[in-house]
Amino acid sequence: MKRKLTTSILFLALTSLLVAGCSDKKTEKSTDTKQEKLVKEPYSERQFLMGTYVQVKIYNKGKEDVLKKAFDRIGVLDREITVNEKGSEVDDINEQAGIKPVKVSSDVYELIKSALNYTKDSNGGFDLAIGPITQLWHIGFDDARKPEQSEINQELKKVDYKKVVLNDKEQTVYLEEKGMSLDLGAIAKGYITDEVVDVLKENGVTSAIVDLGGNVYVLGDNPKSESGSWKVGIQDPNEARNTVVGTVEEKNKSLVTSGIYERYLKVEDDVYHHLFNSKTGYPFDNDIAGVTIVSDTSIAGDALSTAVFSKGVKEGMDYVDSLDGVDAIFITKEDDIYISKGLQGNFKLNEDSPYKVKDIKELK
Repeated sequence: MKRKLTTSILFLALTSLLVAGCSDKKTEKSTDTKQEKLVKEPYSERQFLMGTYVQVKIYNKGKEDVLKKAFDRIGVLDREITVNEKGSEVDDINEQAGIKPVKVSSDVYELIKSALNYTKDSNGGFDLAIGPITQLWHIGFDDARKPEQSEINQELKKVDYKKVVLNDKEQTVYLEEKGMSLDLGAIAKGYITDEVVDVLKENGVTSAIVDLGGNVYVLGDNPKSESGSWKVGIQDPNEARNTVVGTVEEKNKSLVTSGIYERYLKVEDDVYHHLFNSKTGYPFDNDIAGVTIVSDTSIAGDALSTAVFSKGVKEGMDYVDSLDGVDAIFITKEDDIYISKGLQGNFKLNEDSPYKVKDIKELK
């Protein structure tokens, strides 16, 4: 029996699914009624926030004003969560490591509590306490470098999620050892995406696309689709953004991808990506080039994309199949694609794609 999740792509290119008109007049009338309050050209806003481009599209007629409410919510959460920014609550937690607990807002507390749950559930495959290692390598920044082994060994001593202490009553977070630090980069966008979706729903929006730099959520019906589904492109892990290997059709779902193409550091002939193993202090080294998680919430997709990536294809697929409401698309370094059970018949490989879809049973 599948387990319930503990908590409630690179860029995924997303295009509307275009369909021909239906000849059945009854169906045609029903479709028109369903979509009469939706517009085919959405109200849209795009801003550069949190180091990435954030875009929200709303298809409900007369709901343009909700865009501002959505971006206001993003701004608040960005200020609370950002690491290494003076005044952010997460930075305060890290500065007070080994000194004292820090009282935080309900948003930050909920995010950290969720992150800790996913960390425990994945046995550190996703690890909220990986901060000392990610800061040491600093991949994705101008000062990124490959550290000496002695430095890695020293910082690994500070990575221990079991020393992250939460107090529900006081709403405090305490890191028990000096030098510990939280890195919520692998889950924060998921949390914020879900919060934006909540803002949309609370303001009567029933059809929208939310894209936080690759965390994509498709809400409600696509006004250009008879089925109501959105066609979402799955990023090719070996190509530039917006290059897709295939598509799936979804609605009211989150799609999040982790891959070796997102941020990396090249040192001579070696390439180091940004997804780190909290046990070795190095990036995960397995057969996965990219994995896309399809789930009900974006926070689940964010955390699980890293957790699943840590396990490799075969073990990762077993993990996905044990979870309720979660599916995955794995792309390997050998240019093979493996699809979880719930997406069988949904994923459509591009005709000109060099990849091959294979049965997981063939993988040893």
